[in-house]
Amino acid sequence: MKRGVLLMAYGAPDSLEEVEPFYLDIRGGRPPTPEQLQELIDRYTAIGGVSPLLDITNRVAAALDDQLGEGFKTYVGMRHWSPWIRDTIRQMARDGVEEAVAIVMAPHYSKLSIGKYMEIVDDAAAGLDREIVFHKVEHWHTQPDYITALEVRVREGVRRFEDNRQPSLAVIFSAHSLPEKILDWKDLYHNQLMETSWLIADRVNLQNWHFAYQSAGRTPEPWLGPDILDVINDLAKNDTGSVLICPVGFIADHLEVLYDIDVDAMPHAEKLGLRMERVRMLNDDPMLIDCLAKLAQGAFLDE
Repeated sequence: MKRGVLLMAYGAPDSLEEVEPFYLDIRGGRPPTPEQLQELIDRYTAIGGVSPLLDITNRVAAALDDQLGEGFKTYVGMRHWSPWIRDTIRQMARDGVEEAVAIVMAPHYSKLSIGKYMEIVDDAAAGLDREIVFHKVEHWHTQPDYITALEVRVREGVRRFEDNRQPSLAVIFSAHSLPEKILDWKDLYHNQLMETSWLIADRVNLQNWHFAYQSAGRTPEPWLGPDILDVINDLAKNDTGSVLICPVGFIADHLEVLYDIDVDAMPHAEKLGLRMERVRMLNDDPMLIDCLAKLAQGAFLDE
């Protein structure tokens, strides 16, 4: 039996010319206003024109292939751009994969995030000429290698500040905001994010840490808060001198990190007199590869 591993991520346009069709896909075919489109183009321009997300995910897949060894093949599928998840699953079928594990490159579950990826997997698998049995990893927010990798980065970040043992250093854990309506569903997202943050804070013995949401959508409905800029504003009013950002809800460098934090939040903090730095993202760190390998192997064993 041939086994596959499907790594999934959000996707990003390959060029500025592709920002508009990418945006259309995100919006379910609803055209953005010219102002909204230009704003997104400007954001990608500010980070160099393209996101490194696909390249990073491909590197992770290659390293995971090496780690898992013979008998496994790792594939990459994106939710909103090529290589599309559906196309990748069809390729898996052509390659003779009979059993696979589906893992999203995001550790925390929500019906609106991980749930949507798994719906795409189910729909694509249902349309195949030959069956692939998919095992799903829907969350991994407390996986030991993942937590340790973040702990290492936070410790490394704290050491950059001379006053790292003083209460004037604050650590902010952040994640992508989602519509507030998920709270009415008893969605797991917020509690899982807090659990991850507590685990890291406890290991590093952080005395002054906060949690914030970022990158909220521009829609009329309320989104989860507090927003990261509001938390930064509050810290600036309370004699905080330095801030370390740990985007705990994200794995790789991409637009929400490279723009929303590095280009937007950091200058905002500096204008308020704060020194702000960000931890290194996991990207293709060996500890992340160990984490994903254990998730993949465990999914097959559990079934």
